[in-house]
Amino acid sequence: MIPLSWYLMLAAALFCVGLYGMLAERHLITMLMSLELMLNAVILNMVAFARYLEPQALHGKTFALFIYALAAADAVLGLALTVLVWRNRDTVAIDKINTLKG
Repeated sequence: MIPLSWYLMLAAALFCVGLYGMLAERHLITMLMSLELMLNAVILNMVAFARYLEPQALHGKTFALFIYALAAADAVLGLALTVLVWRNRDTVAIDKINTLKG
C-alpha cells in the first residue's frame, strides 16, 4: 500500500508546477492549463485524505466530483473567453490585452 505522504508530495509537486505556470507564463491558454493542474492537485489531496482517514465515507470523493464539474466549467468558459479575445485582439498574450484601450 502506498503511504499517504507520497500522494501528498505528488499533489504538492503538481500544485507547484501549476502555480509556476500561472505566475511565470503570460499566455492565456498556458494559464488555463496551469489552473487545471492546480485543481487536479486539490482533487488528489481530497481523494487521498478520504482514502486514508475515512475509507467508508464519501465526503472527499463527493467534493472531488464537484471540483471536476468546476474544472469542466472553467475550461469551457476559459476557452470561450480565449476565442473571444483572439477574435477581437488577434492575440492571447496577457501583456498585450488591455480592455481600456480601444
